[in-house]
Amino acid sequence: MTIQKNVKEKSLAKLVLSGLSLSALLTLSACSGGDNKAEEPAAVNETETVVVEPEAPAAETEVVTPQPAVEAEPTEVPVVEAEPKAAAEPEVLAADAGAVLYEKQCKVCHEKGLLAAPVFGDKEAWAPRIAKGIDTLHMHSAKGFNKMPAQANAEISEAQVHAAVDYMVAAVS
Repeated sequence: MTIQKNVKEKSLAKLVLSGLSLSALLTLSACSGGDNKAEEPAAVNETETVVVEPEAPAAETEVVTPQPAVEAEPTEVPVVEAEPKAAAEPEVLAADAGAVLYEKQCKVCHEKGLLAAPVFGDKEAWAPRIAKGIDTLHMHSAKGFNKMPAQANAEISEAQVHAAVDYMVAAVS
């Protein structure tokens, strides 16, 4: 009889402990961070309904579905100059910009051929890529191609990436 009583007391103690733990967990999760504000309904754009009436009476009534009105931004009238402006100034880079970027970033893959990257200075590996043309190499390096991720980003300009490509191509030319 005492054994059954001990088992019941232990089971009851586990049940109470589980209930307290669950309560504490729910209390903590309800109080932790989270924005408890009710969401405000999204702003509703009111649009005008445009009804198009036919010029001549028609035998059948035509149903016209109104399209939502789109508010146009006020546009500026372009000013025509006597001489057109020159294209955007190209970025001026240091003479060793390609080598610097290669050492900083490109070397990780191109030194050992990771992710099927052509190894720096390996003429055979670079030949099919060079055959596609330097513009293609520039585009693939800046925007990404196959396993190579895009290299141009907020910190590295396309001009810097192109300089690094030119540096690597010069090493096999």
